[in-house]
Amino acid sequence: MRDSSPKFRAGSPCWRTANALESIDSMTSHYVVIKSRDNQTAKSLIALAHSARERKKTSLTVLDGAHLVEAFLGTTAPLEYLVLAESAIGSRDATKMLGIAGERKIVCHVLADALIAEASQLESPASMMAVVRTPSSQPIPVDADAVLVLDNVQDPGNVGAMLRGAAAFGIAHTLLGVGTAFAWSPKVLRSAQGAHFQLNIVEGASVASFMQSFRGQTLALVAAADGAIRLQDHNLRRPTAILVGNEGAGLAEEIIARATHRLTIPMPGNMESLNAASSGVIAMYEMCRQRQR
Repeated sequence: MRDSSPKFRAGSPCWRTANALESIDSMTSHYVVIKSRDNQTAKSLIALAHSARERKKTSLTVLDGAHLVEAFLGTTAPLEYLVLAESAIGSRDATKMLGIAGERKIVCHVLADALIAEASQLESPASMMAVVRTPSSQPIPVDADAVLVLDNVQDPGNVGAMLRGAAAFGIAHTLLGVGTAFAWSPKVLRSAQGAHFQLNIVEGASVASFMQSFRGQTLALVAAADGAIRLQDHNLRRPTAILVGNEGAGLAEEIIARATHRLTIPMPGNMESLNAASSGVIAMYEMCRQRQR
């Protein structure tokens, strides 16, 4: 019987793509090749990547880039589906991810590069993306050893940077109060560089209610003010919640009044203040430094 299957010259782009797709099939039968913008999966991916409303409605979010996807796969949480750019097929990263996908029975979609470029928000469009369910959080223990609290911090980059700092300095719990940027948006995820998967992130909670129930000290970071204690002069070895406020307005007066202490970061230079992320990360570092002595 005559073989009617297409023949590609060994080493050609078509040959590599065909063999990589064959490799996908050998590793997992759970893949779909998508070429059309009208495909429902492509539409859903693009909507999730660009619409906060869609992310909150579906409780799904997008991991944009191989680093985030790999970090997530290092957890035990389920992944909804993996997305690869057609041009990435055959690459080392793609082959590695497809091997993991095959072991875990994860659905894989191969998208045309143009569709990936439309969904990805990276300057150089990602070759790999994933859709995951937004993890549910656990209540923060009233006797937690360390908590980062963000009150109305609106910039996604600042939120991501502080989540990254929390993970780096061993803070397991974070509370994002009303008005704070959504932790699971693509911009916050990119800025945090995988920190989300090491943290318990509680969102939309009342900062005042948390402060009332928390048994440790609550420290309000403020600009230089009468009665404020220098950060390095305060004992941060006790159970502590570090409170960081809005980029422009800082912490609300009600929150400052409820705090057990007000702390300030000394600045011998000629700047009036630091941005929210810098202040929060410095405070977390100082707490870590004191606890390691």
